[in-house]
Amino acid sequence: MTVHIASLPDEVPPLPDAGLGALTTDRGNLPLDSVDVHAAVTGLAAGIEVTQGFRNPFDVPLEATYVFPLPDRAAVTAMRMEAADRVIEGTLKERGQARQDYDTAIAAGQRAAIAEEDRPDVFTMRVGNILPGERVTVRLTLSQPLPYEDGAATFRFPLVVAPRYIPGRPVDDLPAGDGVEPDTDDVPDASRISPPVLLPGFPDPVRLSLTLELDPAGLPLSEIRSSLHVAATETSGDRTTLRLQPGERLDRDFIVRLGYAPRESSALALVPDASGQEGTFTLTVLPGEATAPRPRDVVLVIDRSGSMMGWKMVAARRSAARIVDTLTDRDRFAVLCFDDRIEEPDGLPAGLSPATDRHRFRAVEHLAKLGARGGTEMLAPLEQAARILSGTSERDRVLVLITDGQIGNEDQILARLAPALERVRVHAVGIDQAVNAGFLNRLAGIGKGRFELVESEDRLDEVMEHIHERIGSPLATGLSLAAEGLSVVPGTVSPRRLGALFPGVPLVIAGRFTGEAAGSLAVRGVAADGSAWEQRAEGAVVDDTASASIWARGHLRDLEDAYVVAGSDELEKRIVSVSLRFNVLCRFTAFVAVDSRVVTSGETPHQVIQPVDEPRGWQPTAAPAAPAAFAPMSAPAPAGPPVWAAGAPTSAFPQTPAPFAAPPARPAPPAPSTRPAPPAGPGSAALPRGRGRSFLRGRMPFPDAPIPPEADEQAQARRQAAEEVTLLAGCVHDSEPVRWHLLSDLRTRLEGLISRLRALGTDVPGLPALVTLVAELAIADDHAQRSDLTGLWDRTVRVLTEFAGATPESPRITPAENITPAEEPAPTRLPFWKKRP
Repeated sequence: MTVHIASLPDEVPPLPDAGLGALTTDRGNLPLDSVDVHAAVTGLAAGIEVTQGFRNPFDVPLEATYVFPLPDRAAVTAMRMEAADRVIEGTLKERGQARQDYDTAIAAGQRAAIAEEDRPDVFTMRVGNILPGERVTVRLTLSQPLPYEDGAATFRFPLVVAPRYIPGRPVDDLPAGDGVEPDTDDVPDASRISPPVLLPGFPDPVRLSLTLELDPAGLPLSEIRSSLHVAATETSGDRTTLRLQPGERLDRDFIVRLGYAPRESSALALVPDASGQEGTFTLTVLPGEATAPRPRDVVLVIDRSGSMMGWKMVAARRSAARIVDTLTDRDRFAVLCFDDRIEEPDGLPAGLSPATDRHRFRAVEHLAKLGARGGTEMLAPLEQAARILSGTSERDRVLVLITDGQIGNEDQILARLAPALERVRVHAVGIDQAVNAGFLNRLAGIGKGRFELVESEDRLDEVMEHIHERIGSPLATGLSLAAEGLSVVPGTVSPRRLGALFPGVPLVIAGRFTGEAAGSLAVRGVAADGSAWEQRAEGAVVDDTASASIWARGHLRDLEDAYVVAGSDELEKRIVSVSLRFNVLCRFTAFVAVDSRVVTSGETPHQVIQPVDEPRGWQPTAAPAAPAAFAPMSAPAPAGPPVWAAGAPTSAFPQTPAPFAAPPARPAPPAPSTRPAPPAGPGSAALPRGRGRSFLRGRMPFPDAPIPPEADEQAQARRQAAEEVTLLAGCVHDSEPVRWHLLSDLRTRLEGLISRLRALGTDVPGLPALVTLVAELAIADDHAQRSDLTGLWDRTVRVLTEFAGATPESPRITPAENITPAEEPAPTRLPFWKKRP
């Protein structure tokens, strides 16, 4: 057996004393202090335990929120909370009920934790009423199948939720979560999937431990390859243990590939339930040899948005060019490159072009010039690709999407595309070290195709060989399942669409049966030459306790995708019923653990959302802003953002930090508790609501007449001034040290704003008043000179308000905490995890 462990380039480790921006106390800094992952792989399945450790570094009770990823195919089957001498097992409940139980417990002063699914691979953990200095541990138990393709099984464990492009217009409604993005009409839960990002240079806040135990279970294991991390290996007999080296950050996926010799025959595993009345079956169908491809119509859709900057754009260009080169003169093709707009190669006819040498050269020439820019408006190019392929009949219709998948409107895209992809195969190539695998797997599943992961340039050549086989003619299409002697429960077969059988890719079908665990299953279809095709397997009873959970996870994913397309109350009830029966977390349920012991007097706990690491390999479009100092622990101030490469137009946003503002306080729900929204954690890159990365990468207009750069720059500056006023208004009742600290931070930001405005000339309206204000704010940096805080505060608000364009008669901005229910009643909204009518 050969063990390949990837080497990493030398890096400068974070300094123990990072100075400015490195908030620390004698107990630590951020609430999440450890993540431990222990996975035991047996054959082609893995049992995983994820342990998250939270510590309260504050002097008041704490509620910590952590947005984190899990494998999109994993079934979360249990949760446990441990604090002091207490161990509380989590209970899976309907999501609305679980949230109410959690909020009621927090208001009553009890410890509680809740785990919710927001995407197939994005989850939110909230842990409340952690006492000062106390540590609370939450354990999640998972079961996961390992995909097996081309002689290798892949174990992938994601470790960071990467920033995602959020399209649409912000909605004037209660925010669904505590993230840095506003909810929009396209992504109604954007604030739940957009955690703040740690500033560059912030010390490693989380201790990561990851152990992987491998038991081939009789399969011939030939090699182990770790592609992104350095891991120590230990071998004892047939078992191998991999341990991640200490000091690694949660900034990229952990990926291990296990080389297994091809299996010799198809298999049908039958696992009866304890009652003996029902059970779970898993059918594995092995493919044969590849056949000569039929004529194809291929549309390539290439993501060139800002998040693809660097090695990802290079890999996307190379992979698209390789696919074009594999086409023959019998094929036709089209190339669509997109960010905020769609571009096609010059010199090619509209729609599908014959794959002549000339046309392929033009396409490759265009691809070689692609650079990353703009926002990730993915829906329009995919719809255009589907329209291009809709007119073909006798040919194989193939759509290949090359992207990192970092978007938030997955449900919108799947709902719009599902009807158009009934007769189109969709293959997705995900390029990133923290790829959005949940979305790309769902898209490929709806299109009856495959998802391939490219986590490094070294992996590209191997993936391209696979893609070349995938876009060729499949071995069999029009697949259906036929049972003989085994009673299959109708509506339980997963995947719902069996799709096609491809060379090197076993087809795995799972479902439920009733009665005796005996019989056979056959998969029937049409071979590439038009003849009938069939493969049959006899059932064998096996002992596999995880099979029911893994089936339930896949079945729930199918039902949730169907709900996205055509939601109904009956389908929602079915999803909840399956989730609760098999104790597998889904989007309509949540695990909640509530300690019966009352530990606080019921006051609202101090709230912090855990910032996450910047994904490795992402590049900012400009030099990131320097981190700012932070307020005392009693009132921490979140930090301003670097300018992300993820679609940020290079000239659309000032390169100085935005105000260091927390999201505005959330109107309290009528029941069961009144709880304001938490600020971002220290060291995070948080933006005021309404000016998040959706603004940086959003729907940037392309008007007929260009906007003068001076007017655009002044408009940006005035918007920043208005946001500064909002920030100051919300902090008017804070303590004096905190308010002096805010004015000191403000002076630094205004200096950058003035520098940009001076580049436009000295006649910018309001500029002299800003210059004078900055000189006055200099006393905020000198404790000995500080005096008349109220006068300076009011003068600052007045100058910024006037610069922002407000009139003297403009109403005074009221801090959110002073708005009474009578002035602004709490609105109601549809639960964000449900389909809107």
